[in-house]
Amino acid sequence: MLRRDFIKSASAAGIASTVSASPAQNKASQAMARQEAPGMIYRELGKTGERVSAIGMGGAHIGGGADAESKIRLVRSGVDQGITFLDNCWDYSDGLAEVRMGQALRDGYRQKVFLMTKMDGRTKESYNKQLEQSLGRLQTDMIDLVQFHEVIRMEDPDRIFAPGGAIEAAVAAREAGKIRYIGFTGHKDPAVHLRMLEMAQKHNFHFDTVQMPINVMDAHFRSFTKEVMPVALKQGIGVLAMKTFGSSYILDSKTVEPIEALHYGLTQPVSVVITGIDSPKILEQALTAAKTFKPLSEDQISALLAKTKDAASEGRYELFKTSNHFDGTAANPKWLG
Repeated sequence: MLRRDFIKSASAAGIASTVSASPAQNKASQAMARQEAPGMIYRELGKTGERVSAIGMGGAHIGGGADAESKIRLVRSGVDQGITFLDNCWDYSDGLAEVRMGQALRDGYRQKVFLMTKMDGRTKESYNKQLEQSLGRLQTDMIDLVQFHEVIRMEDPDRIFAPGGAIEAAVAAREAGKIRYIGFTGHKDPAVHLRMLEMAQKHNFHFDTVQMPINVMDAHFRSFTKEVMPVALKQGIGVLAMKTFGSSYILDSKTVEPIEALHYGLTQPVSVVITGIDSPKILEQALTAAKTFKPLSEDQISALLAKTKDAASEGRYELFKTSNHFDGTAANPKWLG
C-alpha cells in the first residue's frame, strides 16, 4: 500500500491523514480502521493506543511450501475471521514469507491489519538495506511495527545502541513515516532481554513492544514470564508472546494439549499470542482457542505447570533456549551487518 493511498483511505475513514510518524505525534490518530470480528479477542498493544487481535498469525510458515496461492488464501482467511496482527521477518524463507504476505495484503487487506516484521541488522547501514527490501516485498510504504530480531547475545544491545547502530536507522525510519513503532525480540535467555531494556533506559529510549517465549514450560527454566514480563509491563511495553508450542517440541512432551497451551498464553498479561499457522486446520485451532477462551484460574495454572515441571526442568523441549536450532542469525552472521 503506497503512502499516498494510505493518506487517501485514512482521510475517507475520518482519521488523521499525516503519515510522518514521530514520538511527539498522536500515534493513535494514525491507526487504520480495523474491523473487530465476533469470536476474536482484542487487546491494547502496550501504551501505543492500538487495539489488535490477541491471536497473531506467525509469518515463518507463510514462506514454506511451493503452493503460494494456498498461503495467500490462508492469510486472508485469518484476516477475514478477525486476526488483525500479522507477524513476519526479513529473513523468513529468504524473504519469501514477506513476498507472499505482501501479495495477500493486496485488494484492501493491508488496511485491515496491524503489520509487523523484524530486522536482523545491527548497524544503521544493514538495517536500512533490510528495511527497504521488506517494504518492497510487503508492498507497503509503511510498516506498523518493526522489531530488532533475535536479540540473543549479550553484545546485541551494545551493537544496536552503538554510534552508527541500528537504533539510529529505526528512529530515522519512524521519523520518515516508514515505520510507526519499534520493538525487539529474542528467545535465548531473559538476561539478554533485561540488558536490552537497561540499554534502552540508558539511552532514554522507550520500546513499544517486546517479543519473548511465554509457554507452559517457560515458568520452570530461564523464565521470560517471571523475569522479563514484569519489567516490560511496568514500563508500559506491549508484550508479544511466542513459542507457545516451541515448534512442535512442547506438544511432543505429551504434557499439554494445543488449546490449553494457547489458553495459558492468553491468560498471561500479554497483548498478543503469536502462533505459527501453516494450514486451515491449524488456523481453525487458533480461532477455536480464541472463541472458547476463559482466563485460567490460579488453580488451573498451578495444575498445568505441575504437569509440565519435570519435562521442562532442563529445557529439553525449549530448544530455542538450549541449542542453536532456532538461531537464524547464528548460522548467517552476515545478516547482522
